[in-house]
Amino acid sequence: MKKFDKLLKGHKNIVFLDFEGTQFSHEMIAIGAVSTVIDKNGRIKKQKKPFKILVKAKNKVGKYVTSLTGISDEMLSKEGVSFAKAIDALKKYVGISFKKSSFVTFGSHDLTILNRSISYNFDFNKEACSVMQKNYIDFLAFIGEFVKDPKGNQISLVHFCEMFNVKTVGPAHDPSVDAVNLANLYDAVMSNKDTLLDEYKKVLGKFSHFPEPVNKVVQKLVSGESVSPEDFEQEIKKYID
Repeated sequence: MKKFDKLLKGHKNIVFLDFEGTQFSHEMIAIGAVSTVIDKNGRIKKQKKPFKILVKAKNKVGKYVTSLTGISDEMLSKEGVSFAKAIDALKKYVGISFKKSSFVTFGSHDLTILNRSISYNFDFNKEACSVMQKNYIDFLAFIGEFVKDPKGNQISLVHFCEMFNVKTVGPAHDPSVDAVNLANLYDAVMSNKDTLLDEYKKVLGKFSHFPEPVNKVVQKLVSGESVSPEDFEQEIKKYID
């Protein structure tokens, strides 16, 4: 898919990521990841076992986040590592391809969590974080252009998985589970472009910002009608008259 290939910048290694963050300061409290290698068609041909690590935050987790993720301040105190150690562990997990990888998340909030955690810490691997920031891709921003719900809103990861017949591997808000689900969704999108095409036609059919003559032609095309240049010219004449 040429549009996504441009985002990859030639990388054949994709690390699918999910960060969980604190409720108010949005610091990282967990990392989930799955490192993959894609073939020339963008399909996943190799996939490592998922990675997961808990990260100690400078501020409180928050009751809402604890109820959502099951991660508490007490848990982080016992099982969490520093942000610096967590980034080092992620880099080691990805391996020698780290600098030549694209880091894909579902939504932009993960990048916010990374940036907030950087602002609260000073002893982390700056080069590793810079590589992730530079090679970051928001898969929701990419696929959200082509697929929306009936009201034109963005769709959740779980609903995207349902749409593309991807069986989710576990409960939402477990970072390693979400990372695997995202990897599986990506692979399904790359292998099932007909679904993407059908959904994009629905989006175009509801797009209200075309000039009226163009909108009339688009509506005919979406409904399966054939439209000629003469038909288009006729719609323009109707609009002008």
